[in-house]
Amino acid sequence: MHDKESTMPDGIPVIRTIAMPADTNPNGDIFGGWLMSQMDLAAGNVAARRSRGRAATVAVEAMSFLSPVAVGDEVSLFARVAKMGRTSMRIEVEAWRRARASEQTTKVTEAVFTFVAIDDDGRPRPIPPEEG
Repeated sequence: MHDKESTMPDGIPVIRTIAMPADTNPNGDIFGGWLMSQMDLAAGNVAARRSRGRAATVAVEAMSFLSPVAVGDEVSLFARVAKMGRTSMRIEVEAWRRARASEQTTKVTEAVFTFVAIDDDGRPRPIPPEEG
């Protein structure tokens, strides 16, 4: 994953969204479950593109929240395939925040999501080779 804590990864985020009031916990911070769902969406997008079809989340490795997300923050999610198997893949996801009136970015959390490519019946299927 990305080592620098103050610089977002290179490239275009898979998802960029704004944290909204409806996404808050009782303390007024953005709910961790909302952030995890955004990360799952980003990883799922990468998994579906790489497997060229349906893919299901089967595991998420431990997440540590490094920094809170506030209402109005821009949240950028970066995801990449870290390891491929025959039917499964591990996707690293990083979440970064930028306050609305700032250019400073802060890593919020990171996790590894494991996905399995599935067929129309929900059974594991081989992941096609990468196109050249």
